[in-house]
Amino acid sequence: MRTAALGPEQRAESLAAMAERELDVLVVGGGVVGAGTALDAVTRGLSTGLVEARDWASGTSSRSSKLIHGGLRYLEMLDFSLVREALKERGLLLERLAPHLVKPVPFLYPLRHKGWERLYAGSGVALYDAMSMARGHGRGLPAHRHLSRRHALRVAPALRKDALVGALQYYDAQMDDARFVTTLVRTAVSYGAKAANRARVTGFLREGERVVGARVQDVEAGGEYEIHARQIVNATGVWTDDTQAMVGERGQFHVRASKGIHLVVPKDRIHSTTGLILRTEKSVLFVIPWGRHWIIGTTDTDWSLDKAHPAASSADIDYLLEHLNSVLAVPLTRDDVEGVYAGLRPLLAGESDATSKLSREHTVVHPVPGLVVVAGGKYTTYRVMAKDAVDEAVHGLDLRVAECVTEDVPLLGAEGYRALWNARARIAARTGLHVVRVEHLLNRYGSMAEELFALVGGDSSLGEPLTGADDYLRAEIVYAASHEGARHLDDVLTRRTRISMETFDRGTRCAREAAGLMAPVLGWDEDRIEREVQHYDKRVEAERESQRQPDDLTADAARLGAPDIVPLQGPGAPWA
Repeated sequence: MRTAALGPEQRAESLAAMAERELDVLVVGGGVVGAGTALDAVTRGLSTGLVEARDWASGTSSRSSKLIHGGLRYLEMLDFSLVREALKERGLLLERLAPHLVKPVPFLYPLRHKGWERLYAGSGVALYDAMSMARGHGRGLPAHRHLSRRHALRVAPALRKDALVGALQYYDAQMDDARFVTTLVRTAVSYGAKAANRARVTGFLREGERVVGARVQDVEAGGEYEIHARQIVNATGVWTDDTQAMVGERGQFHVRASKGIHLVVPKDRIHSTTGLILRTEKSVLFVIPWGRHWIIGTTDTDWSLDKAHPAASSADIDYLLEHLNSVLAVPLTRDDVEGVYAGLRPLLAGESDATSKLSREHTVVHPVPGLVVVAGGKYTTYRVMAKDAVDEAVHGLDLRVAECVTEDVPLLGAEGYRALWNARARIAARTGLHVVRVEHLLNRYGSMAEELFALVGGDSSLGEPLTGADDYLRAEIVYAASHEGARHLDDVLTRRTRISMETFDRGTRCAREAAGLMAPVLGWDEDRIEREVQHYDKRVEAERESQRQPDDLTADAARLGAPDIVPLQGPGAPWA
């Protein structure tokens, strides 16, 4: 099918089109749930708009553990329905919806006690596999296996010999969360949705009790639009309560933010062929394979400070290193850490004071006519959340609307991906790129990689790696601005690529080169390039400073020392 480009022209046209005539559904919030809701609505034949105050996935949806998983620990909580639902979604994504973006990943669970623990944990993992297979979507992953201590140490030599008596190995899946959201948005636009990032809702339009639209500020170009819609879906995650307050009605539930931080370290710092999952006193700790790196996380602490830029403190970093080092033969130090990022989980409040025990279930309500609110949940089940939100919105439409079809709608890049993967050696010969580069592009763009091959064909310099970040080609920077909605250098180095967390300099070495590649697409002059680079450098320094602070309050104050490249004007929190 035709792919949609999220370039500057498309953004301007979308804002104008949304303001021109009444939509069936306007979705507020450009994270995974909002993007999924837009795709669900438009593929039912509804005229659909999507607006986001910052960048696509700039909040929680770019700062997760990058896992698509059933949630093994929820079995221990006896939350069978959540696990069953998530395992079905994992299978759909691996096999049908996004095989180019979602990949299997192995995990080793070290056993610390002889006898009973193997029986107890083994029963849980066996049930996990059985539940996956029972839904018909588990055949793409190997079954779990029991390992002796000797075998486990061959698989993961980094572990201390006295840290385990044996192990279990099982499989889940992973993805690049920010890239996934951008692909969701592009898929929705390819089916006819109108979408604009850097477009902030400043208020809702009312006719009596009914919400009939939203006032949307163009944060980039200035100006304000009135967008009318028969139903609005609020999918703003941790900003749900703030957005609800704009309606002037008391919410039916509250969303609490739980901070989770992750460390990124080079692959050679932990000698293992598998990921790890370790129990802590509060939750679980993952060591996740990530290309030439490991992602280590996560923490789970209450957060009530700045929601746009949650900060990782020195205490957070020490917590992760301390727990991981308790099982490593060669401990990690601060000097081993390449990148750090922090995200906020939107948890439904009211069930427990401890954020680690708050519900990961989602809720959909219709608090006032014309407004649907969806909140809670977990990344893996975004499609179910989107379906439930649109089902609720449909009740307010005086139309016959088709049932949800997203179970059978592959994301852009999925169609033809496997055939191109099989032909990757031939593609390498045709394009002049090394086969490893071709594989990299196919696993990030799927069949849309052909558009990047065309860029390289038109300018061979774009086939060269970015200086200081040689995992990425120069073509990817251009493509991010021309096709993926990137408006600023930060968008590219933090979300379209992961350079900001995958290099020890956090992207400062390649910042100027990347800005120069974006400039022709976005119409930047030398002054604008300089401003983008300076802003990015200040952001990196503010993050580094925050990570040297002892606690959340001081870390938050340090992180806020770097202003946004485009300040969000007006009162209130920076929600979408």
